[in-house]
Amino acid sequence: MSRKGSAFAGLSVAIVTPFKNGEVDFATLKKQVDFQIAAGTDCLCPVGTTGESPTLSHEEHEKVIGEVIQHVAGRCKVMPGTGSNNTREALRLTRFAAAAGADAALVVAPYYNKPTQEGFYEHFKVLAEQVDLPICLYNIPGRTAKNVEPETIARLAELENIVMVKEATGSLDQCSQLLNMTNLTVLSGDDSLTLPMLSVGAEGVVSVVGNIVPEDVLAMLRAVTEDNWTEAQAWHHKLFPLCRDLLGLATNPIPIKAAMAELGRDTGELRLPMTSLNSAQRSALRRTLEAYGLIGVGVGS
Repeated sequence: MSRKGSAFAGLSVAIVTPFKNGEVDFATLKKQVDFQIAAGTDCLCPVGTTGESPTLSHEEHEKVIGEVIQHVAGRCKVMPGTGSNNTREALRLTRFAAAAGADAALVVAPYYNKPTQEGFYEHFKVLAEQVDLPICLYNIPGRTAKNVEPETIARLAELENIVMVKEATGSLDQCSQLLNMTNLTVLSGDDSLTLPMLSVGAEGVVSVVGNIVPEDVLAMLRAVTEDNWTEAQAWHHKLFPLCRDLLGLATNPIPIKAAMAELGRDTGELRLPMTSLNSAQRSALRRTLEAYGLIGVGVGS
């Protein structure tokens, strides 16, 4: 049976926000959008964790959303990050995304202030009832400091506009609970767990590694759709070292920006408090990129 958010199944890529000399580099952003569309990516997620939304001004946040939607021009779906630990701010951003033509909103659980489960419920209820836009609840307690419990998500699933969960708790049990308790579409929020989550009923991924190898992630997803688990496992094991390093060498999006710089697709520039990989980390990343076949042996070393 089709789930509420099944229209967003497949590959969503959490795209980086490129910077040049401290400012958002919109020309490079558009090239990155075109790269994703050419690869067949189903949905783009600007200004999320990978898009360094915490270091963008409110004006920049809105401009990135608007520019991505305008440049995509209907060629794929767009689900921008519109979350905040301030419900009024999340409401403003989500309303802006809806007015700009977004297909859905990716709304992270309120961070830092650690609401009660009732607080989480009321926060998302406000957004769902006041904005006519499909909402993907983004649960990532490693960033927000508190889990949105499955029972709370089950209550939220009863609201019409709550249609998806980006599940980034790292718990396959929680993924299974959500699929048991709700009719929400579950999207993996951890690249290395995408295949295990697909095996229990998740329908896609909001991917970081998709910034550089979207075709390979799509190939893994397609193999699952075709019930070819041997091929899907082969793709999983090929992708795994890359996924491990891009989310393990340092805090996201530091490694993915470094990888994109190695591939000539981004300056690699970050905004404080994010800082670049050290030399040992860069060497480890290059070795992984070489082993994957993305750069030649010895390039950039």
